[in-house]
Amino acid sequence: MKALRRILTVLLAVAAIFVGVLFALQNKAPVPLDMLVYTFAPRSLALWVLLAFALGGGAGLLVSSAILLRGRTALANCRRQLAKARQELQQPGAVPARTGD
Repeated sequence: MKALRRILTVLLAVAAIFVGVLFALQNKAPVPLDMLVYTFAPRSLALWVLLAFALGGGAGLLVSSAILLRGRTALANCRRQLAKARQELQQPGAVPARTGD
């Protein structure tokens, strides 16, 4: 199953690169990019579009990584609390400490 997933990932990456190259070859018209305070030199339309696509993907990865990190931290805290509660229950005659709910 891992081999199939790897093959599909490689095929998808090759297809994306092929589509990007085809898009770049079809959109060679130079277009200046105006960012209100600065105007970039005219470059091909494909460069600007592919650059925006790549920056958006990178920003999405960065945000999702932060969300995943927060979730993993919360999970680690819950596991630590569970281990502590289990340890307290294992002690004979001990009354479990209440946490502020």
